Amino acid sequence: MKLSSRIGLGALLAAVGISTVYAQAVTQPADPSAPKTRAQVRADLAEWLAAGYDPFDWIDYPENAQRASRIVAQHREQQQGNARTAVQ
Repeated sequence: MKLSSRIGLGALLAAVGISTVYAQAVTQPADPSAPKTRAQVRADLAEWLAAGYDPFDWIDYPENAQRASRIVAQHREQQQGNARTAVQ
């Protein structure tokens, strides 16, 4: 087998392998019980802060967190709804 055909075959196998892994990652929903990465935790915190949550506001703590939680949940529902309509 020539070197160029081996390189071509290797590139083809790598492309098929990468596309298979990507397809599985896209089609399988994320496991909510899996531990989050540091980037995911930071993104969640940024989303909560944008929703008005102040971790240093101990006086209004429960209400502040509950309000931000509702806002974040609504925002995520809207994003999922937009993603569903884009796929269809």
